[in-house]
Amino acid sequence: MSVAIKRGILMAAGRGTRLGEITARFPKPMLEVAGAPIIGHILSGLARQGVEQVIIITGHCAELLEGGLGHGEQWGLRLHYLRQPQPPQGTARALWLARDHLGDAPFFFGWGDILVSPRNYGRILSAASGRDAVIGVNAVDDPWAGAAVTVDVEGRVLKIVEKPPRGSSRTPWNNAGLGVLGPSIWTHVQALRPSARGEYELPQAIAALVASGADVGAVPVQGQWFDIGTAEDLERARGEFDPTLA
Repeated sequence: MSVAIKRGILMAAGRGTRLGEITARFPKPMLEVAGAPIIGHILSGLARQGVEQVIIITGHCAELLEGGLGHGEQWGLRLHYLRQPQPPQGTARALWLARDHLGDAPFFFGWGDILVSPRNYGRILSAASGRDAVIGVNAVDDPWAGAAVTVDVEGRVLKIVEKPPRGSSRTPWNNAGLGVLGPSIWTHVQALRPSARGEYELPQAIAALVASGADVGAVPVQGQWFDIGTAEDLERARGEFDPTLA
């Protein structure tokens, strides 16, 4: 991939059950952190790097999210919404909804509840040049709660293991939940089988892409990274996230 990346997709359909009453009647990506909705910080970061159109997959409290963001003028973006059918069938099926909109050009992907320091968007988009895909990774003590990503000395992803047993991983790298995918991902999305929880998961499709021998790069996230899944995560982000940091 060597063309400029102009399109993106954000997964923003989830209920956010671990946040309890906070998201019972409110979309998690619209929760305020540092003076703006979580998803607003993501959109701002993408717009600054030349992304022009973002597809947002909505579900829980879709009307509030879509109405709150509008058409994207405040970020200089064009926003397009696709609603995930109920019951949800997983993030890979959600991605497939956008197949015709995304076409065969590379595109940014991410989740609407993951915050990173803004400089990472440019780093990830730039790193996609000449590769089949790239994913952001962040260093953790043990990636058991996410996905363990094995990376070689040249920054190429060798393997992704979803939710490995505690203490079993030999890599500190965790799948950070954002990156760039090219058209080769569609074959693996189509071929997916349901996960243990009965859903078609996008991380599984990316793992299959890696296993096929595709050139998938890893970009270590610099600065801040927040995966906002619990009330404690939200409070920490509200206390620490600084969108002005370079």
